[in-house]
Amino acid sequence: MTGYFVVPDSRVPSGGTTYNRRAGGRLRPVVVAGDWPRPDDAARAGLARALAGLPDGAAVLLDGLVACGVPEVVAPHARRLRTAVLVHLPLAEETGLDPAVAAALDAAERACLHAVDAVVATGPTAAERLAAHHGLARVHVVAPGVDPAPRAPGTDGVSALLCVASVTPRKGHDVLVEALARVADAPWRCACVGPQEPRHAASVRAAITRHGLDGRVELVGPLVGTRLDAAYAAADLVVLASRAETYGMVVTEALARGLPVVAAAVPDALGDGGWSVPPGDAVALAAALRRWFHSADDRAGLREAALRRRAELSPWADTTAGLARVLANLRA
Repeated sequence: MTGYFVVPDSRVPSGGTTYNRRAGGRLRPVVVAGDWPRPDDAARAGLARALAGLPDGAAVLLDGLVACGVPEVVAPHARRLRTAVLVHLPLAEETGLDPAVAAALDAAERACLHAVDAVVATGPTAAERLAAHHGLARVHVVAPGVDPAPRAPGTDGVSALLCVASVTPRKGHDVLVEALARVADAPWRCACVGPQEPRHAASVRAAITRHGLDGRVELVGPLVGTRLDAAYAAADLVVLASRAETYGMVVTEALARGLPVVAAAVPDALGDGGWSVPPGDAVALAAALRRWFHSADDRAGLREAALRRRAELSPWADTTAGLARVLANLRA
């Protein structure tokens, strides 16, 4: 269907930006600049102008990063538009927020989500949590898709580890480094691919040095396109140590290549296709890695699980169709 998709002006590779780009279908993008979800006055005014410029009764999907922190901007326009908000991550769940800031964002998000006609989450677990936390009658689920990909050849089948995630506190690279230090006797190398928050990346590098892992754990920076494909192709195991996720698209991207996965906080993306460990638990993650390194039978079982899950994954066309259904059923 024809409608509008209000998205942040971001060129940083992330699951959210990929979802928005791939799932928008025929929706017309409305790009708004600003430091979302806590924009300055100029960004607020820019969003207000963008919404004011949309025709009465138009179907409008808003990225939650833009909408949820500014209900006072969104709510007046929600009365004349048919609106839905796509929540990639509840604002207060971002790791490291000052408690007062988190509480204010949480309250703003609740007001915004109650002002619009529909709320969309990217996975069943996230939808249930969002509905319960904010007292919403219903949250629609429209999961990310994944592109078919050839099986990753890997290296020796054991030692090449890959983590694809922004180097921020929520993604748990500090937990990953602590876990890797506990299995330092195994012959592994780990490439960490993703944009880097400077202060946190410096802390992770310090931990790498402190544990004597220089040269074994590398913070590669962001990769896209064929370079990211090459990183997946060279991996034997994908590891994600997130403290919180709403879906975890890198997991399905790995599984689409038949790559085994050990991950935290991604039950919907992982399904039965890998080993799940508790978020923030370096000891549990190290134990899973130790199984991987020391048991050929466990490695074979994990590869088989990945291949089974690979066959269950849905294409991006299903995501586009799901969003279109939500918008088509908004109030007349």
